[in-house]
Amino acid sequence: MDDALGPVKSLLADAPPWVGSLVLLVLLLVLAYAGHRILFGVAGRFAARTDTVIDDSLIRRSRRPALAAIVLLALLAFLPTAGLGTWLQATLRQGLVLALTLSVGWLGISLTGILTDYVNAAFRMDVADNLRARQIHTQMVVVRRILVAVIVVIVLCLVLMSIPRAREIGISLFASAGVAGLVIGMAARPALSNLIAGVQIALTGPIHIDDVVIVEGEWGRIEEISSTYVVVRIWDQRRLVVPLSYFNERPFQNWTRRSADIMGTVFVYADYTVPVDAVRARLTEIVEPSDLWDGRVCGLQVTNATERVVELRCLVSAADASKAWDLRCLVREKLIAWLQAEYPQHLPRLRAEMEPLAVNGQKTPAASPPPGDLDGAD
Repeated sequence: MDDALGPVKSLLADAPPWVGSLVLLVLLLVLAYAGHRILFGVAGRFAARTDTVIDDSLIRRSRRPALAAIVLLALLAFLPTAGLGTWLQATLRQGLVLALTLSVGWLGISLTGILTDYVNAAFRMDVADNLRARQIHTQMVVVRRILVAVIVVIVLCLVLMSIPRAREIGISLFASAGVAGLVIGMAARPALSNLIAGVQIALTGPIHIDDVVIVEGEWGRIEEISSTYVVVRIWDQRRLVVPLSYFNERPFQNWTRRSADIMGTVFVYADYTVPVDAVRARLTEIVEPSDLWDGRVCGLQVTNATERVVELRCLVSAADASKAWDLRCLVREKLIAWLQAEYPQHLPRLRAEMEPLAVNGQKTPAASPPPGDLDGAD
């Protein structure tokens, strides 16, 4: 370093020492910045010629942490030539080493984003059949959080090891880890159970991002899976926050576990005289032209009969839960309107039978009800 900077020092021989140190510092910083720009500029040109997103993500995510590391390396190279006192130089050197360690940790955390960029490009979520993509995205979220936690722990250990006093504190903590470990373990049991549950969910896959689930009686979609909790977006835009361990310890419904297609039911209640075949034909006429129907299932059956009405169950299928809901509403509205218009006499009716009243053993004719009473009764 001294040989390379010899011409600069000779030009500043007559200037005060601090001026030469300042010029040297500025020169090193400019060279570091220029080298960073040239390096990433050339790498960006090569990355633009490839079709993969990995090299583009690598350059984009490592640009700023790499600049910080290069600048810190330039400052470390300048420090021996600054002419500072021994204590001050050692203190600054230790501070720069700590900052460089943190910048390397920053770089490692940023590089974990390459996994996110690759998964987003290779497994798209905006397609009709995205089951595999949702599985990969869920695993990617959990794996990246684990990697970030490991990097943070490693960087923290390196920082503590570089500080003599902190190293002594760490040794004393390890010596008393017997009792403290039990206390911390009991206090951190919920967090540890959720962390282990996150690993189990990533491996076994009971839920994935964008899955349709029924949790605590609420219908919604999995919006976020963190290291300790899951956010379910309810149909009315509310958010239900559930601990990760919930999905390993309690039953819940997952409507998109293997596929998104689902069947929906519509119940219609009518009089015993309703023409079932005509209603079945009308159901087919409603469903077939609709874009909500996936063409798999369309049927109608009489599933119950009470003392007043019969229960007609319409069974239809759709590509996902949202379309199934809209299709059920469409079938219900159209069938009710059709029955009102074509067969109003077959809607649910109340029947009553009028018998003669016996007075002193003699039957008297039953009085006819006035017009308008018992509307629709036989």
